[in-house]
Amino acid sequence: MTDQVLTLIENGVGRIRLNRPKAIHALTPEMCAAINDALLDWAQDDAIIAVMIDHADGRGFCAGGDIALIANSARTDCVEAERFFSLEYRMNHLLFVYEKPIVAFIDGIVMGGGVGISLPARFRVATERTTFAMPETGIGLFPDVGGGWFLPRLPGRVGAWLAATGARIDGADCAAIGIASHYIPSDRLDAVKARILADPLGLGEILDENVAPPPASKLEAHRAEIDRLFASDKAEDIVAALRADGGEWAARQLTVLATKSPQTIKVALRQLVEGASKASFADNMTMEFGLACAIIRRPDFVEGVRAVIFDKDNAPIWTPPTLEEVSDTMIEEIFAPLPPEKQWTPLPELATTRA
Repeated sequence: MTDQVLTLIENGVGRIRLNRPKAIHALTPEMCAAINDALLDWAQDDAIIAVMIDHADGRGFCAGGDIALIANSARTDCVEAERFFSLEYRMNHLLFVYEKPIVAFIDGIVMGGGVGISLPARFRVATERTTFAMPETGIGLFPDVGGGWFLPRLPGRVGAWLAATGARIDGADCAAIGIASHYIPSDRLDAVKARILADPLGLGEILDENVAPPPASKLEAHRAEIDRLFASDKAEDIVAALRADGGEWAARQLTVLATKSPQTIKVALRQLVEGASKASFADNMTMEFGLACAIIRRPDFVEGVRAVIFDKDNAPIWTPPTLEEVSDTMIEEIFAPLPPEKQWTPLPELATTRA
């Protein structure tokens, strides 16, 4: 048990409350392990009817994973980083296959690891305070924690746009494209949670009764441009389409893409193609673990974290520096499967679970 995440039972509801407010509840290995232990216990407990995931205090739901830990490990032998990815991905998978209903309240910032702990939930509640993003290409990583499964299954080419650019979208956008199952104003959340705790069997109906019409989605206003300009799975084609368009929105996307790691833009686009064809979420996580093990050993990840997280100069020097110099061979090497003994596996307790 760690005080970084609170796991408790209230009237048949297993509660997971992220409790690292100074780090916007970024996930640590200890948090992932505690969540896995609680979920496995509750799965066997007939008294537990549903699971609720939220955050205790602070301005966001979950800003990601413990990037500093991963980067420091990547500078040495990568052992701790790989352990963290394995634990976190096991948690993502456990949430995805969990048989009891889970509701995640994604109120505030939800990025990276926060996406992985909420998108697998059956119910995902966004508010006017929600800010959602998969910003990994900005630090030389890739949209992991199940991004390869979820992003290509969003409408049109929205997933490719989110993955490549790391764009931030709001609660109304999340509702419009299905990231959120419900949009509920933040001032109703305490009352909604109280009702769920009083009547966990009515979880779905309680959420339905409290939805409010979201504001107009800014993302939806650009859907046609996203689908047209991000139509290709090849990064160079996307850039060419944006340049040829000449419009203000296209110009902004070019500016954003120019700040991202060329290597991981290409990895992310390929990841979504591969993830779209996977037969199960577990197969996707096996792929993503292999990608993580390869990516942290390449220069861009440590350099991206240095520039954005540690030194905060926001001036990473990417290797290679351009899309054209990221060869097909390099991408094939990153996607090469790990040896069988190193591959990711679900929690042993889920060995017979499908998906």
